[in-house]
Amino acid sequence: MLRKLLVVAGVLVVLGFGVFWFLTIPGSVPESALSPHTPNLENGRTVFFAGGCASCHATPGQDDRTRLGGGLALNSPFGTFYAPNISPHPRDGIGAWTEAQFATAMVKGASPHGRHYYPAFPYSFYQRMRMEDVRDLFAYLKTLPAAEGRVRGHDLPFPFNVRRGVGLWNLLYLDGRTFTPDPTKSEQLNRGAYLVEALAHCAGCHSPRNILGGIVAAQRYAGGPNPTAQGWVPNITPRGLKDWSDKDIAYLLETGLTPEGDSVGGNMAAVIRNTSQLTPADRMAIAAYIKSLPPVEGPPRPQKK
Repeated sequence: MLRKLLVVAGVLVVLGFGVFWFLTIPGSVPESALSPHTPNLENGRTVFFAGGCASCHATPGQDDRTRLGGGLALNSPFGTFYAPNISPHPRDGIGAWTEAQFATAMVKGASPHGRHYYPAFPYSFYQRMRMEDVRDLFAYLKTLPAAEGRVRGHDLPFPFNVRRGVGLWNLLYLDGRTFTPDPTKSEQLNRGAYLVEALAHCAGCHSPRNILGGIVAAQRYAGGPNPTAQGWVPNITPRGLKDWSDKDIAYLLETGLTPEGDSVGGNMAAVIRNTSQLTPADRMAIAAYIKSLPPVEGPPRPQKK
């Protein structure tokens, strides 16, 4: 009897592992899915700044925001992630990647070697991107300086260092849907929604997260603990911004100054370095969309000791 139980247990383990392996297969974008395309470098530049690429991937300790050698440490409850080199260096960066491999990374969260990226890389937001924007971004990145040097591996404890397990996270948070404009909304609001929800991934910082690192949907944009460092990220729904106007928000995105005359700091200062490079129309579109969000009460902020 014991032998039969052990055999059954062994079969169940093998079956369970097989199901796990099947469910966590990384997705991909095949070359055949990419039709002929003439890159728009100006649009690629816009996507680069709207997506905040330099905020994570610019080599720390130098001022050239186009030198994307990586190395920035991103602290999290799951361990420390290190942003990789995404410069066009053929060995250390993405210079040898194909367009389909880049698209796979952006919208499927998978590497050219068929391994999952960790969602510290915000591919769960970038999956909403239009493919022409992904392709224009890739073309723009190839015009930037090649930065030599590979980045060290992530510092993650078990079980988070089991990369295959990210596939289970993807089952919950990666649905593969691109952004679809709302025909009942204005062109400006749709542009703002695309910039905020897909490219700028504002909810990534301005929303509380659950124990799996997923955004708490009911409190999206309502602020919470800083996911990458100490501190608190503010509520940017109308409940938090209160009497801020569209122009106030757009002015902040251009200058980093609040209506009260204060200046933003921390991670938001890096965001402003990007949004200040956008057109006034895009900043106003972001502002209009943020003002259109429903007011939401955020999680209680810890009392200062």
